[in-house]
Amino acid sequence: MPARAADLIGALLASLLAVLTLAQVHAADTGVSVVDDDGTRITLAAPAQRIISLAPSTTELLFSLGAGEQLVGVMDYSDYPPEALTLPVVGRYDALDMERIVALQPDLIVAWRSGNPRGALNRLASLGFPVYVAEPDSLSSIGEHLERLGQLTGHPSRGSALKRQFSQQIQQLQMEFGNRQPVSVFYQVWHSPMISVGGHELINDMIQLCGGQNIFAELPVGPKVNLEDVLARNPQVIIASGSSSDAPAWLGDWQRWPQVQAVAGQHLYVIPPDLVQRHSLRALQGARQMCAHIDRARR
Repeated sequence: MPARAADLIGALLASLLAVLTLAQVHAADTGVSVVDDDGTRITLAAPAQRIISLAPSTTELLFSLGAGEQLVGVMDYSDYPPEALTLPVVGRYDALDMERIVALQPDLIVAWRSGNPRGALNRLASLGFPVYVAEPDSLSSIGEHLERLGQLTGHPSRGSALKRQFSQQIQQLQMEFGNRQPVSVFYQVWHSPMISVGGHELINDMIQLCGGQNIFAELPVGPKVNLEDVLARNPQVIIASGSSSDAPAWLGDWQRWPQVQAVAGQHLYVIPPDLVQRHSLRALQGARQMCAHIDRARR
């Protein structure tokens, strides 16, 4: 082979190798990787385009990020924003429609550790579907999930900006109310059985943010409590959230115990449950209402 031809072939091979290397670097650059709340690293070759959300709160977060059009399935009760109501429902709190999920061929499933059947999540992972498991338990965790989900869905700048804005507004509430006179608070989730909130829940985080003291902070998540304990702890404020934004009828039952500080001072309040029980950006609205209610007991 003439030397000139050999040189030409060598140059062509070198150019081809350079192109392949650049392509590999570009492919690596477009991939995304985050660690979920189970400690599992979720790696995608490219941002997800067919997403299934298995919790109303994560559905809200995904819409907040601008990833609503990438959703192909949601969980029952995913009712905010209104656009979520048009999406296929793939399960409820105690059961997932596995056939429908598989048929939708998602490239990312966003799950809720304590709200989804663990066996079903393991099965989906074994079938090769990327399953990002979330277990938000505080206000700060909302921002963390916005940032991670922003990366997985191709909206990293939006996720980082939302996390920063959310954190700043929470810090403002902390500065305004966190160091004021402590106020004892009983938060009633339900009446029969009587259910409150423990120390490792979003609502407890809000109470502390506002300078309040949850009277059942030492208990685990979703504790059942009894009337005698509430009366003995004598809260200064009672806040309830029923099944809708309206005040539950059972909140008025506390008027039968006028010796309770909250009743004597007429500090019986209600906050719409979706504002305090969902780990979404709307939790900021719930926190503001919480702080306003608690602060009235200081006057």
